[in-house]
Amino acid sequence: MLPARALGKGQNLVSKNATKKIRPLLERIAGALEGLAPPAPPPLDLDAAEAFVWEPDPPRLQPVKKVNRLQIELLQGIERSRHTLLDNTRRFARGFAANNALLWGARGMGKSSLVKSAHAAVAAEHPDTPLKLVEIHREDIASLPALMNLIRARPERFIFFCDDLSFDADDTSYKSLKAALEGGVEGRPENVIFYATSNRRHLLPRDMIENERSTAINPSEAVQEKVSLSDRFGLWLGFHHCDQDDYLAMVRAYVEHFSLGVPEAEWRPEALEWATTRGARSGRVAWQFIQDLAGRVGKRLA
Repeated sequence: MLPARALGKGQNLVSKNATKKIRPLLERIAGALEGLAPPAPPPLDLDAAEAFVWEPDPPRLQPVKKVNRLQIELLQGIERSRHTLLDNTRRFARGFAANNALLWGARGMGKSSLVKSAHAAVAAEHPDTPLKLVEIHREDIASLPALMNLIRARPERFIFFCDDLSFDADDTSYKSLKAALEGGVEGRPENVIFYATSNRRHLLPRDMIENERSTAINPSEAVQEKVSLSDRFGLWLGFHHCDQDDYLAMVRAYVEHFSLGVPEAEWRPEALEWATTRGARSGRVAWQFIQDLAGRVGKRLA
């Protein structure tokens, strides 16, 4: 029979040998698990750009090096909406009270262009207070609380922008937006404002609202719950189809700004024919005509 001291030494030797054999296996398992884990989100670098796109998975703000926008003076025929949104944005940039804004109405009348141009104009006026534009895709609305937590304590001020916002009959994510606009228990961060564009005044299709009215036990309450989303926007700016004079003023502003060198007597009948063939007059139609005209005269729109 071996003495207890010899047994103890033998057991320690076996234990050490077993550990040496198991350690590489454990290291391989740990390495495999690290490979399966999602990568750590990159550090938040808000100096990288003036505008960002929110990417929720993994959560990050993707910088936009060059924003697709026009100078705000080129947005003709929407002077009242332009002045109102500029004033609201300036107050927000200065740290004063301002409203969430819903820009709704006719397509192609400059709703999204106005948001981007207003941001650029106000940011240039207040370089000492960084004003960031963050675009949020409609399908990422449910992740808004995560985004608000990410920037809540930041010194910068943020315009959250959702373009072409609307909801279908089987879409319940509008409830997430309602909560985000008023911030739930914590409240919407003081450094955040929300701008959205939509072709629908109440963001929901009319048949969806009418269906609630016809099938609900209490039709009035059901409809109120649906349309209360747009009530979260304190500022409503309506955009309507422009008349011929406004349409021609848009084209004229573009021709002069880009120095196309085409006399009005020449481009005017072409612009009217262009609108007639498309069955509409709008800022988008005017811009499309300018792109065609600039291409024909060999000019770049930069």
